[in-house]
Amino acid sequence: MKIIIAGAGEVGFHLAKLLSFESQDITLIDTDKERLSYAENHLDIRGVKGNASSISVLKNANVGKADLIIAVTGLETTNITICVLANEMGAKQSIARISNTEFITNEEHIGFKKFGIDELISPELLAANEISLLLNQSAFSETYEFEQGALIMVGTTLKKESPFVGKTLRDAALIEPALKFMPIAIQRKGTQFTIIPRGNTIFKEGDEAYFVTTKQGAELLSKLTGKERKKIKDVMILGGSKIGFNTAKDLCSKSFNIKMVERLEERAFELADNLPKALVINGDGRNVELLEEENLYDMDAFIAVTGNSETNIISCLMAKSKGVDKTIALVENMDYFQLSHSIGVDTLINKKLLAANSIFRYVRKGEVLAMTKLGNMNAELLEFEVKYSSKVANTAIKDIDFPRAAIIAGVVRGDVGMIPLGDFKIQAADKVVVCSLPKSIVQVEKLFV
Repeated sequence: MKIIIAGAGEVGFHLAKLLSFESQDITLIDTDKERLSYAENHLDIRGVKGNASSISVLKNANVGKADLIIAVTGLETTNITICVLANEMGAKQSIARISNTEFITNEEHIGFKKFGIDELISPELLAANEISLLLNQSAFSETYEFEQGALIMVGTTLKKESPFVGKTLRDAALIEPALKFMPIAIQRKGTQFTIIPRGNTIFKEGDEAYFVTTKQGAELLSKLTGKERKKIKDVMILGGSKIGFNTAKDLCSKSFNIKMVERLEERAFELADNLPKALVINGDGRNVELLEEENLYDMDAFIAVTGNSETNIISCLMAKSKGVDKTIALVENMDYFQLSHSIGVDTLINKKLLAANSIFRYVRKGEVLAMTKLGNMNAELLEFEVKYSSKVANTAIKDIDFPRAAIIAGVVRGDVGMIPLGDFKIQAADKVVVCSLPKSIVQVEKLFV
């Protein structure tokens, strides 16, 4: 695909990096010469210097032949303008990064597609939604929902006391026959290799394991993986950033008890005015005495979303030492994900990764409805809609020439999530969730086009 990325900031550079690794034809536009030089020297891309909302700059980038333009500059008005211009100049699809969440909540009413914008993404809102989902599935370190929760992906580290440990996948399925689940990926403790499990794969203590199950099966699966699912009610949020605000707003609407700590006085008063159901505290969250005075010990969860990754990690570790069950830290450095399970924080989240997940489905072939990457694993989870012309349509799973480095994790038919076995026959209009290693992505895509 020919892809143009407008904006070489953190999100833009990260996208360019991921897409160039896949040998996509990438053009990166930015006004900053140093950013472009760095990107061109480190990635296999073409750089164009200039303002991407300029018609002449877009022409120079050959926007008329672009399959996709992604506008991720720091200004949402600029991003919207870029996408509208690109559509008029012949670009096939466009995505705009925005920060004002009103654009997303009113997207159906306004109808941005008629202006040529295929999708609006807000990394801050994506992060807030991720946090809310993690609190609802508190037993797991990672989670993702398909079709409003018809199927749920959960990730966890297997404890010694888990009934799964020491058993093959085939034997583990017999522990609770009524529970329908599909193990989709495993990473052994101390390794960086991702395993797509088969019937004879043995679960081991310390495995980072991912499963797909139905909404009803999530609670039972948490017990079988050695995790106790605790109800979360009292939450402390460190940092009144856009992510912190959106998270607090969402959690307050769901009747969580929220305490927010914000260092800047003016911002704290602004948050207090806009979050009447939350208690906003003006103070330095790095001050342990302050947090103890605000009853940190009684919190069910601690969420650190300041602009400093190290502050977020250290404060979560401190909260953990005070007995807080669930900790979530926002980090900017992708390298921290490789250390996530040894750091001691329950979950690390990253805006760039969440934005990339939302955008990547436009790069994949076939009707991809949703996509996410599995934490620090080298695997993707994709949701395809089966067409009448798809090779998998009207075919039993056992008869599909499916690559060994991929697995069908679940099927949503209508609004019902199902965990299919070999005899299950896939039908047109089904939504099929697939987990795949990068080497098999192309082969998987061909089955759904």
